Amino acid sequence: MSIKSQPRATPQTRADFRHFMPIDTRWNDNDTYGHINNAVYYFYFDSVVNSYLIEQKVLDPKNSETIGLVAETGCTYFTPLSFPEKIKAGLRVRHVGTSSVVYEIGLFSAQANETAALGKFVHVYVDAKTRRPVNLPENLRQAVERLQAT
Repeated sequence: MSIKSQPRATPQTRADFRHFMPIDTRWNDNDTYGHINNAVYYFYFDSVVNSYLIEQKVLDPKNSETIGLVAETGCTYFTPLSFPEKIKAGLRVRHVGTSSVVYEIGLFSAQANETAALGKFVHVYVDAKTRRPVNLPENLRQAVERLQAT
């Protein structure tokens, strides 16, 4: 059984993203190889998506009736990042569905114009109590549509 590989993603530029959030790296983000451990990138992705939703007042993690659960993730790494770098996380939305959103996150080193890493988060929005998929609430739909890539 062979696995067909997909074409490798290419670095994106800052102009490709609609929203930015600064991220301070931490000493313990680095691994033994001297760069940020691959698993830490996913903390960054989760932070930028949820921070945006909270800022837009469409997510209250403890009280929202609708929440996004991660259904799929991925990351393409282009250049290493390491502590004590200052990172900018760019956020855009690739697709808005009936009950799902595909977010893309670009991580940029300091003043670099191209992504060091490009992440993907697919959130399926569900009822917070039943965990069953629901249509995106209108205020959430509007907030994520503002981030749609052109």
